[in-house]
Amino acid sequence: MGETNVMKKPDIKHTNPLAQTLLNKLDYDQLTNCMRCGFCLPACPTFRETGVEPESPRGRIALMKAVADGLMDPDQMFQDQMNHCLGCRACEPVCPADVKYGQLIEQARDAIEDHASHSIPVKGLRKLMFKGVFPNRGSLKLLGGSLAFYQKSGLRKLARGTGIMRMFPEPLREMESILPDATSKGVIEQIGTFYPAKGKAIARVALFRGCIMDVMFAGTNVNTVELLSEAGFEIVIPKEQVCCGALHAHSGEMDQARSLAKVNITVFKEAGIDYVVSNAGGCGALLVEYDHLMHEDSDPQVCEDAKWFAERVIDVSKLVVEKGRIPKFAERINEQNQVTVTYQDSCHLRNVMKSSGAPRQLMRSVEGSCFVEMKESDRCCGSAGIYNVTQPEMAGQLLEHKMEHAANTNARYMLTSNPGCLLQMKLGIEKHKPPFKMEAMHIVDYLHERIVVNKES
Repeated sequence: MGETNVMKKPDIKHTNPLAQTLLNKLDYDQLTNCMRCGFCLPACPTFRETGVEPESPRGRIALMKAVADGLMDPDQMFQDQMNHCLGCRACEPVCPADVKYGQLIEQARDAIEDHASHSIPVKGLRKLMFKGVFPNRGSLKLLGGSLAFYQKSGLRKLARGTGIMRMFPEPLREMESILPDATSKGVIEQIGTFYPAKGKAIARVALFRGCIMDVMFAGTNVNTVELLSEAGFEIVIPKEQVCCGALHAHSGEMDQARSLAKVNITVFKEAGIDYVVSNAGGCGALLVEYDHLMHEDSDPQVCEDAKWFAERVIDVSKLVVEKGRIPKFAERINEQNQVTVTYQDSCHLRNVMKSSGAPRQLMRSVEGSCFVEMKESDRCCGSAGIYNVTQPEMAGQLLEHKMEHAANTNARYMLTSNPGCLLQMKLGIEKHKPPFKMEAMHIVDYLHERIVVNKES
């Protein structure tokens, strides 16, 4: 009694190379744990949009298992279904069998990428971004500086005015139109690698600054540090940290994701900290699963250190609420009417990091504001890393539903906890133009602007 049945992988030698790679890489126990109960169906955004079984987690798992068992070949339809998944992982909290679907979809994409035949331009772009830009802080600074020059020098105005932007696909044109001001000076360049706590320090925490986060949202990183200081934490920002590897993992570049994880684990452990703080749900979701990412490493110490790291990862809102001294927040208004705010959940923050209550508690603590829950705030907005660029049709459908619900809140501010979601919400406001003024903000920026400074301290 108490023993679990472990299913042995079928002893098959596939003639199809991709099928063999899938069999080798897929966690067969997880495949067989799926009971086909269907609880995942109403939670899955792509199934809700299409009503087609293969567009559901249950359907995709069935396809994976059919390939692994030699019942079908992993044809283009199979690969398209794996890539059509948002990876939002909304299926996991509702699964009675606790199937780790997110891990399965990443394993499937990793196998597919091993045999992918990309065009030369796509292959070059993937190599540039995944191996040249994201892992390299110098390249990120160059990217940030180049974007800042484009935005401020008049080149952006020229590109739009002359119609050059029409040469790019519509999803890229839309993203360019709502990009925030970039910078080559990230959080370390702006405030250094250490920031003291206000009052007696509760704990010593380390900020995970991210890659694109520190180029496009460096101000949010700075505001995160100052908010944590107000809440009683001393903050270190390890200079040697690198990209979390989330985009790599979601795109089938698992070996590169593990390589980046090893660097981060070592750097943060040497920093002597109590918590690793994330302000980006997409990054945090991989960081908190570094133990799984590294569990097959041949070095037991790496596995142990990965577990140490994963246990200390926490979202900034949850850290402030559960461990900190919550600052006093107040709206800066000169009228009696309350300011209405609403919230769009980051899928990875809610479904993987299990943090949905803390952001709401902080929003409700702001004097002069009224928090209104948005219908289906827990549904994916369609951002999903680079999904809104690679799968624009489905992403657009999801965004349209999201903006309908957002408009019904009459909110002045739509807040979120992830940079990808934030850009998607900005795009939604730009495209769908609510009949009232609405602004999308990262929750940290919203709260930071509303900290009531204690003049006696």
